Amino acid sequence: MEINKLEAVIEAILFTMGEAVELERIAAAIGHDEETTRKVIRNMMDKYDAEDRGIQIIELEKSYQMCTKVSMYESIIKLTHIPKKHVLTEVLLETLSIIAYKQPITKLEIEQIRGVKTDHAVNKLIEYNLVCEVGRLDAPGRPIVVGTTEEFLRSFGITSIEDLPIINPEVVEDFKHEAEEEVQLQLNV
Repeated sequence: MEINKLEAVIEAILFTMGEAVELERIAAAIGHDEETTRKVIRNMMDKYDAEDRGIQIIELEKSYQMCTKVSMYESIIKLTHIPKKHVLTEVLLETLSIIAYKQPITKLEIEQIRGVKTDHAVNKLIEYNLVCEVGRLDAPGRPIVVGTTEEFLRSFGITSIEDLPIINPEVVEDFKHEAEEEVQLQLNV
């Protein structure tokens, strides 16, 4: 199959599926190995980025999805009257960052890190489809374990959890020191 035909088939697959499709499934559909398929998709991604187009192909883990470019969002809003994306408060962002870096994680573990109840924050993040239940812990009460979703990756423009910024250990130590001082101040009051 010539390259233009391969690209057309991949484009049709991604458009029709409307969600992320695993590389191995695309490769099987076009009858090529994963490395060749990845190269064809990367070439397509470059074409969509280079040209003034309204769509793009994004990579999410080892899957690919066709979606609208962020720069087109305002125009689509005008047409569909859909409200802008959900607002993430400081509490939601803090909770989401804990989940992203520590996943899979239980609500109790999040509460131990944050020092406050997290039910509302976790439920909101689930409602926004940024986190989801990924299983249950094999412990008394079988607590729910949560992790991030493909929507999380899409929303933050990363292809994998490994792409999250690395936290500077010195900054972590500063945070720990500040938290300890705050606890001491509260105990002395």
